[in-house]
Amino acid sequence: MHIVDHEPANKSLLIRDNGNAAAVMTYVISSPELYIIDHTLVENAYRGQGLGDKLLKAMVEYARENAIKIIPLCV
Repeated sequence: MHIVDHEPANKSLLIRDNGNAAAVMTYVISSPELYIIDHTLVENAYRGQGLGDKLLKAMVEYARENAIKIIPLCV
């Protein structure tokens, strides 16, 4: 089972496997009510396991709980 860790100090959500980053999502705080997701990465060995989806769901849940809007700008 993969657990999503939210690291507000690093402005990121992270999924680890044996201490190594398996997937990461980073964001920029545009204002207290607006976060911009600027990067999502799932390491090759973990692709196809739904980790990107888990990161997104965790961010959406956090945003809803804190009345934050999200703009996804991953390129």
